[in-house]
Amino acid sequence: MIKSYLVYFYILLILVLISCSVPQGLIYTNYRNLEIKEFGFSNSKIKLDLEYFNPNNFGLQLKRTELDIFINNTFLGHSFSDTLINIPRRDTFRIPIKFDVNMQNVFKNAFNTFTGNEVAIRVTGKLKLGKANVFMTMPVNYEGKHKFSLF
Repeated sequence: MIKSYLVYFYILLILVLISCSVPQGLIYTNYRNLEIKEFGFSNSKIKLDLEYFNPNNFGLQLKRTELDIFINNTFLGHSFSDTLINIPRRDTFRIPIKFDVNMQNVFKNAFNTFTGNEVAIRVTGKLKLGKANVFMTMPVNYEGKHKFSLF
């Protein structure tokens, strides 16, 4: 009788360990809905959606984001959000971010941006992800080249 309880205990333990796997990192895919909310010569407010793919076989919750955005290695702005976002399993989703931009830093990169040349985008920071109200902090380190053209 004790052996049967041990068998059930071990089966339960294995199931718990399998179900509590560490989530894989999110994969950045694109940005969408770039909007200039307020435009000023010294400071502006930008809003955009970062699109990510969740490669995990389970849904997640995003509790907090802290991101620094750089263009051509020049600091563009800092974004902070503590809005809870439900992330579907094996699907894309969007993280809305807002940040203030020091326009003097933008003017340094204006020529490359306006003429449609590629600019180096770097996003660093951290995300607080979890499942069933158990959260862990994951780093964000994205670098890529993008074209922005106003003409």
